[in-house]
Amino acid sequence: MAMTPSTMLALGTPCPPFALKGTGGTTVHSEDFEEQPLLVMFICNHCPFVHHVAPELVRLHTDYGGDIGIVAIQSNDAAAYPDDAPEKMLEEKQKRGYAFPYLLDADQSVAKAFTAACTPDFFLFDADHKLAYRGQLDDTRPHRIASGNYDDRNGAADGKDLRAAIDLVLGGQAPGGDQKPSIGCNIKWVPGSEPAYFTA
Repeated sequence: MAMTPSTMLALGTPCPPFALKGTGGTTVHSEDFEEQPLLVMFICNHCPFVHHVAPELVRLHTDYGGDIGIVAIQSNDAAAYPDDAPEKMLEEKQKRGYAFPYLLDADQSVAKAFTAACTPDFFLFDADHKLAYRGQLDDTRPHRIASGNYDDRNGAADGKDLRAAIDLVLGGQAPGGDQKPSIGCNIKWVPGSEPAYFTA
């Protein structure tokens, strides 16, 4: 499976505004998280890289959900990838135990505004909603056994890089600029509407 890196949006970029409907039918706005840091995660249901990090995403919310806003966004073309359809998102949220909002970016405009490129892709904004960290959760990756078959024999995700960035932001400090891009499956763009930064 081809691996796609983050675009590494410029640090200090303001959080692109969004208003997206979640699995429970409620619309979540970026403004709902004013005056607190915000972690925006682009994930999906079927990606093995997301499956690898999913338990750590649950732990992140348990450990930091009281201090920062956390949302996940699904931007894949659900017509071409029915495992990422809205009803499947609800099943995935329940299966994984995601307590954070899981939002649908049906027209892919929010992913493009963030220059999101892969699943998972992480964007951490400070309390002023300026980009403080973007890139990998940690150094771990799923181990490929065969096509569509992966395991964690090389180590489970621990969130080391993202956790360090969150701790700095909560302490009023800026993470350093030496940040590693996330790696994952490319966002599945609607054919003919791929963003300029997409490379097949």
